[in-house]
Amino acid sequence: MKYLKKSKISTKLTFYFTFIFLCISVLFYFLLPSLLNYPPHTINTKFDKDVSGLYYIYQYIIAITVVIILFTIYFKVSLKKIDKWQKNKTTNIETILDIRKICFRFPYKSYLILEIVPVTIVSLVLGLTGAHSEILIFKIGILVFSFATLLSSFFLIISRNILYPILRESSRYINESDTRYKIALPAKLVFEIFPSILVTALLIALIGYSRLTAEKGNLICTYYKTNLSNILSSNIETDNLMQYLNDNFSNLLLDTEDFIFIENSNGDIITSNNSELDDFFIKYMHELSSENDNRVYETYTVDAQGVINTFTYNGETYTVGIHYRIVSSSLLYYFLLSSALLFLFNLIILFYITKSLNSDINTVVEGLNEIISDENNVQIHRLPITTNDSLGELAMSFNKIQELTKNNIDEIHDNQEMLMERERLASLGQLIGGIAHNLKTPIMSISGASEGLNDLINEYKQSITNPQVTVEDHYAISNDMLEWVTKIKSYTEYMSDVITAVKGQAVTLSENLENSFTVEELVKRVDILMKHELKNAIIYLKVSLLVDEKLTLHGNINSLVQVINNMISNAIQAYNGETEKTIELIVSKENNNVIISIKDYASGISNDIKDKLFKEMITTKGKNGTGLGLYMSYSNIRAYFNGNITINSTLGEGTTFNIILPLL
Repeated sequence: MKYLKKSKISTKLTFYFTFIFLCISVLFYFLLPSLLNYPPHTINTKFDKDVSGLYYIYQYIIAITVVIILFTIYFKVSLKKIDKWQKNKTTNIETILDIRKICFRFPYKSYLILEIVPVTIVSLVLGLTGAHSEILIFKIGILVFSFATLLSSFFLIISRNILYPILRESSRYINESDTRYKIALPAKLVFEIFPSILVTALLIALIGYSRLTAEKGNLICTYYKTNLSNILSSNIETDNLMQYLNDNFSNLLLDTEDFIFIENSNGDIITSNNSELDDFFIKYMHELSSENDNRVYETYTVDAQGVINTFTYNGETYTVGIHYRIVSSSLLYYFLLSSALLFLFNLIILFYITKSLNSDINTVVEGLNEIISDENNVQIHRLPITTNDSLGELAMSFNKIQELTKNNIDEIHDNQEMLMERERLASLGQLIGGIAHNLKTPIMSISGASEGLNDLINEYKQSITNPQVTVEDHYAISNDMLEWVTKIKSYTEYMSDVITAVKGQAVTLSENLENSFTVEELVKRVDILMKHELKNAIIYLKVSLLVDEKLTLHGNINSLVQVINNMISNAIQAYNGETEKTIELIVSKENNNVIISIKDYASGISNDIKDKLFKEMITTKGKNGTGLGLYMSYSNIRAYFNGNITINSTLGEGTTFNIILPLL
């Protein structure tokens, strides 16, 4: 079994088909003679070989072998692509779609072929070997068809189970369902339930027919045997034996097709209606009737039989018999027609049941599709309850789940906004220390400038009445005062920039501020807000502008600054406390997009985490991270700039985040 698990799909299916086919064939081997009421001593005997040319078992083995060989070839050819794909595992979409097409169609295609091929092969074998009447071949064909249908049903289930792993594995490479190969549910259910109905109808018909003919044959045989014995035990006083039998037996015949026959010691046979006896009948009469209480059969069936009696008349031995027909072929057709009508009636009922079930399922599917089409999940699409069965309960349960889901989604949205606001405020809080430091330097400088300016003012007052102070001295003092005023002005402008940057980061996320800004303004704000954190970490920010610094961007500058600062902070933390490292901030242009890249040379990010960064709230900082930063950054870039964020990272070499902003 371990070898079978690792073997090709075609090999597995061939094995299971052969195993099931042989099991059913062994059962059928013993049932066939019983169901068809084969005459005694005609199976696998010298008589069987003389009449048929081959023993029954050899005919059976030939038919089985041919079927197994043909289906082995069929499996190998039909599943060749799957065997090849199972070995190579190519990701070519067209190849995968072909593989899935075969997987979907093969079980049902095999189902139909399994019903046709065995019947055809058995009919050919019977037609080429011996004395098999058309009615007998027809009966055997019906039995083979019923058992082949049963085999098809088993193989349908097994083949689908074996092909299921292929469908499951191949589904990873496609993004759409294979609607081109979809099988309607009513057709699928009919395929799966059809065998039990068909086999039941056919077997009931044949078993009923078989038992009826057997019982009727026994009664007629006893009747004719008794009457023939009584007539032949009387004194016969005529030279015309046939005339005598006709006169005494004609009123005892049960059917107009029944007739009397006489065989003399020379083997000549005459009949009361001038018909000829079948070779099978004559051979059985000569060789096997004595072993069967003088009962004779016309062929491998009980439809026509005979009873004989041997006696001596005028010194010559005669064999006198009655040939009688138990049932006409029309009775079999009547049974089959009744079964066919019953089967058709059940099939129609089954079709309407499956159609009704399919309609109920489609109602649920349509309701689910409406829910899927509502991308924002802002409405509750209640599924209509059209039945009071399990499907109705499913619709009711789904409606309740949908209400709970809607409430949970609303709560999640509220919590998400709250978490994102907390993250933003936490980031803002981290800036406070840097802001205090950034403001402390210009304030101290302004204070020093004020004192210097105050000294100059006092000096100027004293020089007004001093005749020794020249005009040149007055110009010198005024220039010094102007220098201090210029310094104060630059310090206040810097403080204004800091306040503007801080104020922008204090704006809530719900405020969608659409404005225009330049690359220069963007870089200035980033530098102001990140200067203190970079200084404390002893990390250097290298800015490379590969575009015009006056290039205008459109969107919410505060959100973009927050995104860039978050990525720079992540880069700082990626160095794990190492100092004298560099982070690059590169602004470039490609096609109609501005690309802002934040690049570090730290340890990098694994592929597992990289694939989830912008889809889930995931963090690499352990207990120190919330996972909101990059998730929120991606959301902001998508929302405020209709842009995108990509990541390139190599373990041990570093990480680059690319913010892609389309230009208007």
